[in-house]
Order: sequence, then structure tokens, then C-alpha cells
Amino acid sequence: MRTLKRILLVLLVIVLTVAFLFWLFIGPWPVYRDSHFAEKGFYKNALQHIDEAAGRNDFTATPARLQAGWAEVNMTPSIGVPMAGYGGRPDGKRSKGVRDELHCRVLVVADGKDMAAIVTTDMLLTPPTVSDLVWQKAPQRTPLDRHNIYFTASHTHCGPGGTLPGLAGKFSAGAYDPAVPVFLADRITEAIEAAYKNLAPAKFAHRLVDAEQYIRNRARKGPVDNALQYLLFEKENGDRAVLVRFSAHPTNFDQDMMDFTAEFPGELCRALAPQIKGLAMYAGGGLGSMSPRAPEGPTPSDRIILLGQALAKLIVDDLAANPPQFADRADVAALSVTVGMPSFQMRPVSPKWRLSPLAYLIAGVKKEAAVQALRLGDVIFVGLPFDVSGELCREWRESMAPRGIDLWVTSFAPGYLGYLSPDKYYNETEKNGMMGYEIGLMNWFGPNTGAYMESLMRRMVEDLCPASSPVTVAAPPSAAAPQRDAA
Repeated sequence: MRTLKRILLVLLVIVLTVAFLFWLFIGPWPVYRDSHFAEKGFYKNALQHIDEAAGRNDFTATPARLQAGWAEVNMTPSIGVPMAGYGGRPDGKRSKGVRDELHCRVLVVADGKDMAAIVTTDMLLTPPTVSDLVWQKAPQRTPLDRHNIYFTASHTHCGPGGTLPGLAGKFSAGAYDPAVPVFLADRITEAIEAAYKNLAPAKFAHRLVDAEQYIRNRARKGPVDNALQYLLFEKENGDRAVLVRFSAHPTNFDQDMMDFTAEFPGELCRALAPQIKGLAMYAGGGLGSMSPRAPEGPTPSDRIILLGQALAKLIVDDLAANPPQFADRADVAALSVTVGMPSFQMRPVSPKWRLSPLAYLIAGVKKEAAVQALRLGDVIFVGLPFDVSGELCREWRESMAPRGIDLWVTSFAPGYLGYLSPDKYYNETEKNGMMGYEIGLMNWFGPNTGAYMESLMRRMVEDLCPASSPVTVAAPPSAAAPQRDAA
């Protein structure tokens, strides 16, 4: 009897220990209603680091002649490397073929004192396993480093996987293979070096085209990020490049697609390049809740071709109707800093309960990632490590327009922190008890993450637009310059 009691006691201790550990690392835990981020050390540190990084730049109202260079490198992995983008892919997500090649395309700009690079990739996102290697390798070949290399991705769901360790990485991108980040980082570094060596005097123009007919809000009856933004560069020898930003998810192919493809962004670049007689590049904008609205076609392959051609036509037609107003001088500045986040708050089942704040350790998710910004005259890029809501991008862009700032918000800065949605929807979900993929499962850091990121965005814009380098407004010479509002 005594032995039986001891056995039962040991079993009870084991059960209680397992239950406690399950609760500690899994949950459920009650949600918090307000992160109070403005009072926290991670927020104050983020602002300080942004200010310090911005201070590395040489701001001037009289920059030297603009120089630009660009390059394209094939970064298609070997067949059999896992594919990133859909959790339900079969056979370990191993790729079966190549529909079309994946590329890294890089634009380098310089104003005589400061230099910056924009890296665009046919990838789901920018894994830190890749960006960290690029930040190590690129300074060995160029003057560029982690402070002025700006990353974004097309967000194709048919790109290279095997890049992320941990459970979340395996679910979304297949088993981690250290050789894949090395391969990708080498290709990206090669493109950065080639673009740097291609620097030459250049001029640029930028515009926005309304492409609302080719994008929809998949989450709700709400606004879309309708902006098809483009930057056109031209060298003295006639060489051209165009950088395009759009916010629709490249999800015309579903999880049954097992061949690598750049999806409609690749088709857009292929259709646009010969028409502008140069290189076409693509940056993923605010893809949160934004889906493509492709022209009708018998197959997904037909639809992505038609969508790429339709978006290219919008740009070509706009260039024909509005001859570019080129500028050959622009202040260049850039910054990249790592920022922390509030307590982890993933709510997969109920708006009243969350997973343990320590669950991110098991999932392999980090609580910090990079925020980036890059300035080219009156064009300001802001890169965030999320699927950024297209609704937020449109709202932020329109708020900056009266100041003469053409704001380009892009997703997939190095690292990944889930979806960034308007805070009002997070709170509405709390009230009405409804859960969803973007608000419940993929919003990982609480109800005011949108306000937190907007604050950082505005601080980066302010820091890159000091009084010593005012934003140039496209207005008649007699027009008064707009007043800059406070951060």
C-alpha cells in the first residue's frame, strides 16, 4: 500500500508539473487591453536608436549630382529546396520544378556623401538568417553596410524556403537548411556589388497610378492600398531602371503549386522591362488584407501573366500621358535599427485568451526585428518587418502627401513579426467575439502595435527630413513651402 501511495504521489507530481509547464509556455493566459508602449523601455530605446542611426547621415539642401546603379542576379535555388508560403504543402514542401526564375534586383543611389541600396527579392520575406549574412558580406565588397542596405521582398508564396529555424519556420518554409541562407545571401551580395560598380550620374522621376481595379480587401469591406507607385531612373547613356511598389498578395497560385515562381510581380517585371528599355524591379507594399484581383484567365498561370501585363500597361500609359519630370539631385539618407516589441499576444481561439507570453520561444518567433527607412529627395521609404496592412499604408501615405512627401511603405524588413493591422479592428474583434486569421492568429503583439509602428514611422520620416535638408515640393517656384508638423 505504501508503495502504491508513493507511485500515485509521483504520478500526481508529474501531472501537476506537466500542467504547470503547459500553462507557463502554452497557456491560456488572459489578454492585455493596452500595451502602454509609450511608457516602456523598448519604445524609448527604439526612438533613441532611430535618432542615432539618422545622425550618421550628412544632410544637405545642396546635394551633389545624383548617382545610381542597378543590377539583377538569378537566385533560383536547386529543385528540391523547400518552398515558403503555405503551411499545407505536401512532401516537406520540397519544390518539384521551376516555372520561372527568381531574382534579386538591387538599386544603389548616392548623393556624393551618402549612399544607400534597395534590395528587392523574389522571396516570401527577408529572413534574418539571410540579411545578417548580407550585412557581413556586403561591407567587404562595397561601402554599404547594415545601416544603409534596405530590404524588401515580393512576398511570392512560391519562393525559397528552408531559411528559418524553429517550429514556425518549419511550418511556413519547410525544414531549415543552413546552406540555403548562405546561397541566397551570396546572390544578394553579388547583386549589391554589381549595382555599386554600376554607379553613374543619373536622374529620376516618380509618380503614383491608381490601380484599385487590380486589388481587393480580403478581410473586410474596407479600403485598399490602390497605389501603384513607381520610380524611373535614367543615366546619361540612356540606361533605364524602374522600381515598382504594389500591395496585392502574390497568391494566385495555391499550395498545390510546387514549382518556383515569382508570381505576378515577376510577370510585371518581365512585361515592363522591354517597354521602358531597362531593368524592372518590384517591392512588396502593404500586403496585409490585400489580395490580387487578376483579369480572368483559364489558369492561375494565365491570370498572373495578365495581371503583370495589366499593371505594366498602367505605368507605360502613365509615362506616355505624363512625360517624366526628372530631377538629377536629391539628398540620400538611410537608417536601419533593431527594435523590441510588447508582450507576445497571439489569440488563436478566443479574443479573451492568448497563448503564453513565452510561447514565442517554442514557436521560434523573435520579439525584435529591423525597422528601416531610406530617403531619396522627397521620396521616403519606410520598411517594417510585418505583413503591413494596406489600409495603414494608404492612410499614412495620404497623411504625408500635403507635406510634399511621397511615402513608400514596404513590408518584410529583416525579421518577421506577423501582421500589422489597424488597431481599431483588433479592438472590434475584442468586442464582438469574432476571431480571424489576420487579427486573431497573426497579430502577435497586442492591441496598439499599429500605433507603436506609426510612431516609429513618423520618427524616421522626421529624422530623415531635417531643416538642413528640406523636402522639395512639386509646386510652382512662387508657391510657399509647406510647414512640417511635429513628430
